[in-house]
Amino acid sequence: MPSPTKLVISRLTFENYRENSAVGVTAPRISWRFAGSTQDWSQASYDIRIKRSFGTEECHVVSSKSVLVPWPSAPLNSCEIVSVSVKANGTDDIDTPWYTTQLEAALLARSDWRAEAISIVSPASRVSSDPQQPSRPFLLHRTFELKDIDKPARLYATALGIYEMKINGQVVGTQVLKPGWTSYDHRLYYQACDVTSLLKIGHNTIEGHIAEGWYSGRLGFLGGKRNLWGNRNGLIAQLMVGDEVIIKTDSTWKGCSSPILFSGIYDGETVDARLIGNGRSNEFEVDILEFPKAKLVLDKAPIRRMAEVEAKEIIITPSGKTILDFGQNLVGWIKINNGPCQIIAGDKITFTHAEVLEDQELGIRPLRAAKCQDTIICGSERSFFNGWEPTFTFHGFRYIQIEGWNGEMELSDITAIVVHTDMEKTGWFHSSHALINLLHENVVWGMKGNFVGVPTDCPQRDERLGWTGDLQVFSKTANFLYDTNLMLSGWLEDLAVEQATNNGVPPMVVPDVIGKIYPQADMPLAVWGDVAVLAPLALFEAFGDSKILSRQYDSMRQWLKQGIPRRENGLWGQRSPDHIQLGDWLDPAAPPDFPGDGRTDPLLVADAYLVHVTRKMAQISRLLDEEEDANSFESEYQDLKQKYSDQYVSKTGRTVSDSQTALALSLDFDLLSYDQREVALGRLDELVRSNVFKVATGFAGTPIILKVLADNDRLHLAYRMLQEKQCPSWLYCVSMGATTVWERWDSMRPDGTINPGEMTSFNHYALGAVASFMHSTIGGLSPLEPGWKRFLIAPRPGGTVTSAEVRHLCPYGLIRCSWQLENGKMTVDISVPPNTRAKVDIGNIQVEVGSGDRRFVVEYDVDPRWPPKPIYHSMTIPLIDEIA
Repeated sequence: MPSPTKLVISRLTFENYRENSAVGVTAPRISWRFAGSTQDWSQASYDIRIKRSFGTEECHVVSSKSVLVPWPSAPLNSCEIVSVSVKANGTDDIDTPWYTTQLEAALLARSDWRAEAISIVSPASRVSSDPQQPSRPFLLHRTFELKDIDKPARLYATALGIYEMKINGQVVGTQVLKPGWTSYDHRLYYQACDVTSLLKIGHNTIEGHIAEGWYSGRLGFLGGKRNLWGNRNGLIAQLMVGDEVIIKTDSTWKGCSSPILFSGIYDGETVDARLIGNGRSNEFEVDILEFPKAKLVLDKAPIRRMAEVEAKEIIITPSGKTILDFGQNLVGWIKINNGPCQIIAGDKITFTHAEVLEDQELGIRPLRAAKCQDTIICGSERSFFNGWEPTFTFHGFRYIQIEGWNGEMELSDITAIVVHTDMEKTGWFHSSHALINLLHENVVWGMKGNFVGVPTDCPQRDERLGWTGDLQVFSKTANFLYDTNLMLSGWLEDLAVEQATNNGVPPMVVPDVIGKIYPQADMPLAVWGDVAVLAPLALFEAFGDSKILSRQYDSMRQWLKQGIPRRENGLWGQRSPDHIQLGDWLDPAAPPDFPGDGRTDPLLVADAYLVHVTRKMAQISRLLDEEEDANSFESEYQDLKQKYSDQYVSKTGRTVSDSQTALALSLDFDLLSYDQREVALGRLDELVRSNVFKVATGFAGTPIILKVLADNDRLHLAYRMLQEKQCPSWLYCVSMGATTVWERWDSMRPDGTINPGEMTSFNHYALGAVASFMHSTIGGLSPLEPGWKRFLIAPRPGGTVTSAEVRHLCPYGLIRCSWQLENGKMTVDISVPPNTRAKVDIGNIQVEVGSGDRRFVVEYDVDPRWPPKPIYHSMTIPLIDEIA
């Protein structure tokens, strides 16, 4: 057992922003996290000390609350910097030491912006007559003099496009792909960076590099479209020393061409090294663009370089191509550490990115119309290559094919840079089962690769869109693995503003690319649209902030009251005859080119979700003291539940779609009577065995199937499905060498060929929602109160797993549950963070405990039902029943 450690506050944050980052609100709520294993410690009161320019304030508050407590001082002013100290006082007279950090406000009012939006006056900056042709990146720059730097200096900047800033030749900040992707018509992120150390007394230069990015670059599948939010890229920036604006973008700036000839999200980047340093010889005047009407919002979830991965192997393909294997499907770009031995000015070196090999060659067909190529046109200086990275694009890849590299290549010549939203890691899992561990790592890598600014479906092909259904089914898993609060709350703001202009219907993707390209396709969809209710609720349950519910409440109501078309009985209807539902999308029984044609009636899926979401809406309304709404939604829920049963469930409990998904939804959403549940469970048991434990569910059924089995005395079947290796199964993908979660169970066939369907991605996170089963059932951790103030520790061993450990860094501190089976005993070690309580349910022990480290030892009997036997209907085909 770990020895007790001193109780301390380990982190102090404001309004959920990362520690030591600026905030964009006038009265930020304060949260502190604890460390230490003091036994049964809870907070009785807290003290806050705030040092401001007008003096020091202190307050003492009698409260056990340590997450999102009210700001106790006057509202902050723009650019104000204050010191905040907190001390927590225990009920047992054990207090924490003071913890001090700095709080800084960014630009809090639109009137604080003095900068103008500027662009280059040049044919290169304007859209060609063919809107499918890209515009070239460009540079904007200005020189200025400083007599002194007696106060902190900050650069506030954003762009219509993607931008990078430099001061005196040094890149500003650590963020990339700025300002990120939002619904640019409504919300535009800006960044605040400390640039004090980059400035000098005397002559200074400031430079902005601007490219299309998501703002005006090509987006969407089937060729996509350009200029969805605008056809001119521009920069908005102001440099402030203290509260004085020293430099701002205006007509005094100059522009010039970029050495980057092209840069697009899908197609990659082409740079001409011969043009490095020559741009300003061809200067242009600047245009003043219309200032954005969108709300300027401080970026709360920046995208950054998060890791560097070394190459594992150099492959020479049968056709003679050179391919570099990084051993991990990742998202980001490459960095050249050492350039080719020989370079000739004008030669081209091309890097083509892909996720897999097929027939020992680069598998680019799944990329569809995305080129995913970075190209360098060589200059005369070899030093250009050392440290080169692309600037305004990113790729999903494990392999790069290299053409035009003269001379031998070493593994160390090129590394891969991993890029994703900078979220704090909060969830870990490890067990005695190696393949399950790899599956969990694949889930983590898939999430990282698809959380680049917005939660995308895939990071490699000509799509990369913020599909609402993917996030909805994965949100619980995401919130356990990482602190997603800032990123997803911002994404939900975009969802709400776009939904308000779409007749109450949440777009299928946010930002709404599909609605801009194919307005007729932006139809109401169950599961996808239900994200409006279920994602804010998941954030509240994970992080304890009811503000997300109150802020999104109108969005939730719009969806249920206005967005969903209804039949006369109140269940799902159609707005037009060609209105479809995606249903249990990607059911493995669906044909490759018709992924919605599965075993479960799409309307059954839609109506099951409707009953479920209506019930959740009643609970949310009551939580927010919206009693009239709560009573209305509760009454509607009871009515819809009966109508669902009348429509889809027999009197005994069989569902009209005789599928695992139909049964799992009916059971998990509590849509059956007690007697019907027994029949439905029996039938689900049969279907699982009859399918020889392989996966038979898609988007709607997969996230819940193991949970439903485990919650209904079929834990042995849940473990058996998890441990299946035959396709389709989670461990089939792992056994085929997957390092992320695939879009299809058979994205790669057993013979090594790529699935022939048009939709074939090797990095889709949605089906990785199975990790929630690992966290809550195998590991035994789940919240009982919002924000994990009170939680359950109830690990449930099964299958051939003999040990596991799960850790979660909740808003209060680190929770841990570690167990192992040995000699008929189950030994469980737990850690409960200060100011929380845990309900422990292990064997014959049911007890509630406070903070600290504890060990429990109970008798353990192996489940006699293991291994469960399949029901096999063939008399001629040999049974393949492979337990991993």
